Amino acid sequence: MQHNATLIPGDGVGPEVIEATRRVLAATGVKFNWDIVDAGEGAIKKYGTPLPEATLASIRKNKIALKGPVTTPVGTGFRSVNVALRQSLDLYACLRPCRLYPGVPTRYKDVNIIVVRENTEDLYAGIEFEKGSPGAAKLIKLCTDTTGCKISPDSGISIKPISESASKRIVKFAFDYARANKRQKVSAIHKANIMKFSDGLFLSCAREVAQEYPDIAFEDVIVDALSMRLVRSPEEFDVLVLPNLYGDIMSDLCAGLIGGLGMAPGADIGNNIAVFEPTHGSAPKYTGQNKTNPAATMLSAVMMLRYINEQEAADRMEQAIADVLAEGIFVTYDMKRGTEETPVGTSQMANAVIARLIAK
Repeated sequence: MQHNATLIPGDGVGPEVIEATRRVLAATGVKFNWDIVDAGEGAIKKYGTPLPEATLASIRKNKIALKGPVTTPVGTGFRSVNVALRQSLDLYACLRPCRLYPGVPTRYKDVNIIVVRENTEDLYAGIEFEKGSPGAAKLIKLCTDTTGCKISPDSGISIKPISESASKRIVKFAFDYARANKRQKVSAIHKANIMKFSDGLFLSCAREVAQEYPDIAFEDVIVDALSMRLVRSPEEFDVLVLPNLYGDIMSDLCAGLIGGLGMAPGADIGNNIAVFEPTHGSAPKYTGQNKTNPAATMLSAVMMLRYINEQEAADRMEQAIADVLAEGIFVTYDMKRGTEETPVGTSQMANAVIARLIAK
């Protein structure tokens, strides 16, 4: 069977890790008909927008996409392409497995955490008012009139919407994932002790949904306490479900436990569409250097294979990646365990994974 899929090379190191991953996927024997489209900084020159409608149309048609990282300017410029993509396609669940593979240099020994992040609202909803704008002035006046709380007139303001519908939907996704994958516990993460009407709503929704899953343990954890506990004893955690901002931050923390962002795959999933991409950014300073670890993108492709029910190929591909990491010879600089070892490049690491696949 041939699968129609969208391929988005992305910016920076994106084309390199995507090409490495495409070659590994080909070695599994699973056939893909790739529709290659643009997104990110490169798309602006061609289309005048970082997220062309043709790219969205391709994903809607094919239902699955493999995407490289794209650049998001800091502080100025266009808003995040990733956020726009998730909102445009209602990819409400961000799934980020953080599993420690043998051979990966890290101070931890037992980490296997699934981060489930709500993708559509919270502070990433994009509802912002620039300092000195008429909108900011109106909002400041409204807040002062309704709450008595004084806000400095030179403030920039972001709005944090948390809804009952989105909260229940993401928590249900987390519990369904836990049940389907034989996970034992779901931890809902919040700051409801301070933000009682936003995080408090998320927490109450999580508690309500948890009652529908008596076979799975449930706890709630305040987000700052989670940070401390993850660093001290990550083995305590199984599936984390979090609002958008906390999910973004904590997935990077969890990536640090398993060797870094080069080992952190991800997927953005909606009701019938899914986009698979590494957690790391575009790393423009490494563009064209054949240096970046492709494992996160490859493991994202493993997730894609499982999503389209190519389970046997997914198992073989993941095992081949794990074998190369455990051997520690044909790996990039961030995976080397000693300064005397010579790292290989992105394409050479892909070659090693392909050789393992062919040998099997």
